[in-house]
Amino acid sequence: MKKLFIPFLAVCFPTLLFSQSDTSGTQKLIIGTYTSGKSEGVYVYNFDLNTGKAGFVSSVFSADPSYVAVSADSKFVYAVNEEGAAKGSGKVTAFSYSNGRLTTINTVASGGDDPCYITTDHTGKWLVTGNYSGGNFSVFPLNADGSVGNAATTINHAGSSLNKERQTKPHVHCTMFSPDNKYLLVADLGTDKIVSYSFNSKNGSVKNKREVSVQAGAGPRHLAFSPDGKHVYLTEEMFGNVDVYQYKKGKLKWQQTISMVPPKFMGRIGAADIHISGDGKFLYTSNRGESDMLTIFSIAGDGKLKVSGYQEAMGINPRNFVIDPSGKFLLVANQSSDEVVIFRRDKNTGLLTDTNERIKLPNPVCLKWIN
Repeated sequence: MKKLFIPFLAVCFPTLLFSQSDTSGTQKLIIGTYTSGKSEGVYVYNFDLNTGKAGFVSSVFSADPSYVAVSADSKFVYAVNEEGAAKGSGKVTAFSYSNGRLTTINTVASGGDDPCYITTDHTGKWLVTGNYSGGNFSVFPLNADGSVGNAATTINHAGSSLNKERQTKPHVHCTMFSPDNKYLLVADLGTDKIVSYSFNSKNGSVKNKREVSVQAGAGPRHLAFSPDGKHVYLTEEMFGNVDVYQYKKGKLKWQQTISMVPPKFMGRIGAADIHISGDGKFLYTSNRGESDMLTIFSIAGDGKLKVSGYQEAMGINPRNFVIDPSGKFLLVANQSSDEVVIFRRDKNTGLLTDTNERIKLPNPVCLKWIN
C-alpha cells in the first residue's frame, strides 16, 4: 500500500534559541537492539547536549536486548532477552556500568516467553518484566551487587479480545510503577485491559487487582504518567489512539481518546512508544505501520490532549524514543532503517526539526539515558 505523504508545515520552522541555563555537556545513551542481524547487543554512546552529535563508546553482547532499564544510581543496566517461544522462555540479563562500559553480571529466566518490557521500582530493590507471549509478568529481587534473583512472583493474566489474529490470549506489553511506588500498572494488549495492582516494596508482592477495559480490538501497548502523577496516558497499538485517564491511588478514570494519525490516513497502523516532556506541556507518540511518524500533542491543564503537529520519523519502523535531559533534542530508534534519528525540539511549541544527525547501528529498538 502506498504511504501517505503529509506536508509537515507545522514543524519546519526554525527552532528558538535556548537560554544558557539549559543542561550542557554530554550524556551517555544506552541502546537496546535486536540481534537477528548484525547487532552486537547493548550499545553505549556519548551524546553532546549542545550539538546533538553522538559518538560510539562501547557495546556488550546480549541476545535480543530489545528493552532496557537503568538503575536509579546508574550503576546497573537490565535488559530483557526477547527470545521467542521457539527458543524457549525469555531471559533477563543484569550488567554493571562504569565509565561507559557494561559488564555482564548474570542472566535469569524471565518467567515467560518473549519478554518485551522491563522496569525497576523506585526503591531499586525490585525489577519487573512483561512477558508478551507468556501473557504474564514477573517480579524479581535485585541484589546489592546488581544481580537479579529468581522471580519472587509471577502473575498470569487470562482472557482474550476481539482481534482473532492477535488477541486470542493475554499479551502483557508494559509494566509501570506509579510515582509513589505503591501501585503497578500493566497494559495487556491481548485482553484490551489496563490492570492496576497494589505493590508491596518490602516483599515484592502484588495484590488487589483493578481492571479498566479499553475499546475492544484497540491493543493497549505503552503507558506514561504525567509529571504530577494525576494522569496516565496509553497508546493503543492497533487503533492508533491515545487514551487519557485521570489517576488516583491505583484507580483510572477515562477522560479522552484521541487519534495519533492524521484524519485522512488510511494505511496500516502500529502505534508504539509514548513520552511526556519534563515540563509536562507536550506528549509524543511513535507510530509504525505505514505512517512512520511521530505525533506531537499539547497537554491542557485538565490533562486532555490536542494535536500540535506530525513529524516524519525520517526512517522505517520507529520504536522507542527519548527526550534528552536538557529538553533540546528528541531521539527516535528507527528499527528497520538501522539508525537513530536526532531531532531538535522547540520547547515552546513542542515541534521537531531534523538535525541531520544520525546514530547508525543495526536494529535499534530501545533508548535510555544513563549518568
